[in-house]
Amino acid sequence: MHAENATIHGEVTYREGDGMPIAIPEGPVELTHADDSVTLSWKEHEENAAGVAAIPRHEFDRYVKEGGIVPEGGSGGGDGDGHADGSDGSGAPDGGGDGGD
Repeated sequence: MHAENATIHGEVTYREGDGMPIAIPEGPVELTHADDSVTLSWKEHEENAAGVAAIPRHEFDRYVKEGGIVPEGGSGGGDGDGHADGSDGSGAPDGGGDGGD
């Protein structure tokens, strides 16, 4: 297992048993990776409390791809450039950008 930092953007949820989805607050989290799951831990500043949740690996991968979880370094899914949609961030079709000029 290894740990890294990430940021929650938007709605990311987990379930306790068969219960209803519970939202993880937006902001910084610590990720601890296992083979089949990822544990997220965070501090809730307004309540002076801490939270922890384990989510299955496939859910974590989906949240990263969709940009809900952005690992430190900006690898927010897609093609690893920090743009979950696989774009280059220029707004141009793939292969666009500034052309290096």
